[in-house]
Amino acid sequence: MSGLNWIRKVGAALGLSAALLTGCSQPHRGDVMLAVATNFLATAEALEVEFEAETGLELVISSGSTGQLYAQIDNGAPYDIFLAADRERPRRLVESGRAMSGTQFTYAVGQLVLWMPDGDAASFDGEVVLGQADFRALAMANPDLAPYGAAARQVLTGLGLEEALAGKLVYGQNVGQAFALVASGNAELGFVAASQLAQGERAETGAIWRVPGELHEPIRQDLVLMRHAAANQGALQFINFLRSEKSQAIIRSYGYADIGPDA
Repeated sequence: MSGLNWIRKVGAALGLSAALLTGCSQPHRGDVMLAVATNFLATAEALEVEFEAETGLELVISSGSTGQLYAQIDNGAPYDIFLAADRERPRRLVESGRAMSGTQFTYAVGQLVLWMPDGDAASFDGEVVLGQADFRALAMANPDLAPYGAAARQVLTGLGLEEALAGKLVYGQNVGQAFALVASGNAELGFVAASQLAQGERAETGAIWRVPGELHEPIRQDLVLMRHAAANQGALQFINFLRSEKSQAIIRSYGYADIGPDA
């Protein structure tokens, strides 16, 4: 493990309380600085291992909700590449001149799921469970900051349940915090990213309802290269690396859909 990686991991452990309070990790210097939407963090870390082994360059990853990262960039945070969980905020950065025109593309398509760790996987029907409302708390990401939260709100609105369930909703600043609310038992169930249940000790545990795509807008996740990083060869290498079939296979293995031809 490199020195900077060790520092980052130890720093993350020591700064856990601060990270939970802010809902967003802070940037540090490195060869290529990435701002990564929370849902994609574990996937980005898997890609980091492959990229660093191939190139010898070091990625430094900061994560948070798409809205929080966008605000940081708007306030001058020195990220080289922004991997958002939507298309809108990268587009705004291009329009404002902060990001390079022609560099925006879809790197992943997220999938929203309803997760109930103690539910019966064999009989779990999310639409029925939500309609019965026989639970104390339903977790979701803040819909104003996180695209997965916005998608969850669309689901509830489409099912005609947003008003009925308003008193049971608990919010995380990002989909990572929404996941933590469910994993800790503070909410019996919640809307999370399929990627959070694709790998690790929580992989495919409990009851999972894969939300039908017609209930929300597609979660097309775009990246963009920041203008100050236009000459950063490492950043350009990473963007090309993400487009490779090897990288896309890793991304799909973490629960993302195929990006298709409309990338």
